[in-house]
Amino acid sequence: MARAGRRILAICIDWGLSLLISNAFFGGDPTATLAVFAVEQMLLVGLLGYSVGHRIMGIEVVKLDGRQPSLLDGVIRAVLICLVIPCIIVDADHRGLHDRAIKTILIRR
Repeated sequence: MARAGRRILAICIDWGLSLLISNAFFGGDPTATLAVFAVEQMLLVGLLGYSVGHRIMGIEVVKLDGRQPSLLDGVIRAVLICLVIPCIIVDADHRGLHDRAIKTILIRR
């Protein structure tokens, strides 16, 4: 399993990239930054199993049965991450509500 430090750095990288894109194309609008972040999470996690930050930090999102998350899983996970609270509430395995909702876990690669 990926530890909290790697996960936090990954989300910071993803947010930083979203902020750069938002500044370049949308004048740094906070809503645009959140939208860019959400789209990145939805598409990359849903299609590849990892975001840019995940890849840099050497972690990946997988279903508990070992399969890759679906696009719908990526959408659900991204929406819950953007709500913030589901990320803060974790279980004994350090899985947030966003991962528990779609039965995924972050692992080191």
